Amino acid sequence: MLFCGINPGLMTAATGHHFARPGNRFWPVLHLSGFTPRLLKPSEQDELPSYGLGITNVVARASARADELTAEEYREGGRLLGRKVARLRPGWLAVVGLTAYRAAFDEPKARVGPQERTFGSTRVWVLPNPSGLNAHWTAQTMAQEYARLREAAHGTEAQA
Repeated sequence: MLFCGINPGLMTAATGHHFARPGNRFWPVLHLSGFTPRLLKPSEQDELPSYGLGITNVVARASARADELTAEEYREGGRLLGRKVARLRPGWLAVVGLTAYRAAFDEPKARVGPQERTFGSTRVWVLPNPSGLNAHWTAQTMAQEYARLREAAHGTEAQA
């Protein structure tokens, strides 16, 4: 499973740790959904591979807010992400942020959940953005969606 955030926030850029800003719900949701056996701190991101997980971003440039990114940055990020997925070949790509997925892959009608798009044998699932600015989703409802992905991924592995 390769999780893909939108782009590094300023705190992430300063610390080198994904989803490092206090108030970002990625790490608590990852644990609540059953992907990790305990709540990891951003500084413990190097433990993700031991759980079969990886993490990257659509756009490499850091910004205070994702809405500071340009359409071309998203499109280029989508192209580069496609190459990265082809090289790493994870079973699933989990894009954390619906708006980022729509912009990076020119799919304006995409919704949270499994997507028809694949990268070779890699399936794609769009997850809600865990930023504290995303008031449409609570930590609990996000954890339920992340758990749906985890269950789908385990079902796929069982069939393989």
